[in-house]
Amino acid sequence: MPSFDIVSEIDKIELKNAVDNATRELATRFDFRGVDASIELSGENTIVLKCESDFQVRQLEDIAASNCVKRGISAAYAEVEDTPIHTGKTFTLNMKFKNGLEQPTAKLIVKLIKEKGLKVKANVQGEKVRVEGKKRDDLQSVIAMLRDEKKVTQDLQFTNRKD
Repeated sequence: MPSFDIVSEIDKIELKNAVDNATRELATRFDFRGVDASIELSGENTIVLKCESDFQVRQLEDIAASNCVKRGISAAYAEVEDTPIHTGKTFTLNMKFKNGLEQPTAKLIVKLIKEKGLKVKANVQGEKVRVEGKKRDDLQSVIAMLRDEKKVTQDLQFTNRKD
């Protein structure tokens, strides 16, 4: 029986490459000459932005987000703090990327698949959703439906396809 998994994972190597590219871009920017600013990868899925002013931290956020998009990581699904943390001389802002499907999102995906009325079975298995069906066309229509869906607030990948 054909099946596939719906997951939400961040490619850690691509995230590291995006941070490296953003750091290189920061070094060449004229508006950041002589300013103490940095873009660093902290932990596995968090980008830490540090700068001297609130406005410049927001510019660093744009630089980091654009470099993530260039490397195939959707920055729209990153959790960004509303206000930068001010510690003495610097402002710090954290961009945390979600890794794995959260339980409410997984349940929403299963509900959307059932509402569609296709002859497939969808089960939540930890941080992924397994979809099984008799026809590959049904599975492909599930993928197309989820790509167009606006209610899902995470970037989805479709992996582990078995025919």
